[in-house]
Amino acid sequence: MVAYKRVLLKLSGEALAGDEKHGINPDVVGAICDKVKEVIDMGVQVSIVVGGGNFWRGARNGQKMDRATADYMGMLATAMNGLALQDALEARGVYTRLQTAIEMREVAEPYIKRKAAKHLERGRVVIFACGTGHPFFSTDTAAALRAAETDSEVILLAKTIDGVYSADPKLDSSAVKYDEISYKDVLAQDLKVMDSTATALCKDNNIPLFVFAISDPENIVRAVKGENVGTIVK
Repeated sequence: MVAYKRVLLKLSGEALAGDEKHGINPDVVGAICDKVKEVIDMGVQVSIVVGGGNFWRGARNGQKMDRATADYMGMLATAMNGLALQDALEARGVYTRLQTAIEMREVAEPYIKRKAAKHLERGRVVIFACGTGHPFFSTDTAAALRAAETDSEVILLAKTIDGVYSADPKLDSSAVKYDEISYKDVLAQDLKVMDSTATALCKDNNIPLFVFAISDPENIVRAVKGENVGTIVK
């Protein structure tokens, strides 16, 4: 029994790197794609927004560069991750389409809302790369935007920690984990679940956010079933 029929999975680039923290770990990607296939086989429609931080982080790596240039480089990094996910999914028999917000027709489709919706309806996984196609916007914002455009019921936000806390649990041992919290409180407490633009976009469009740890890819399946494996933001 599933809790959601159409979901958007947000993966960071770092999640694809595993313990190496850089590049792509095929075993990690494979484990994630195994669970995406399991979700597809349950009849759930899945799209994915992927980051590029395992190759390049615009704001951090490009401190001495023009910000827009650094951000465009980050968008290209997400395209590489998208290709890796597409390859791993199709090796598992999952029909997949990679759509990019920056045109690169030789390797991917340009993002078109109606085509993305049609792919989802036909049971294909749609991977959205290159963020929004604009600098100064994160892939978190791209996830919120694509979720709104494709009428996704929830954003599955896979992170390195297992939910939303009152403070950074790595720095504050007294941090309290929330089972559920409102977007209003996330913004008021500046909890950094997503960037503020993405959080506001989710709030304005009433898109719930399910935050969980990707260290165990089985959490993707559990989240789709509505099990308590993290924090719901709504």
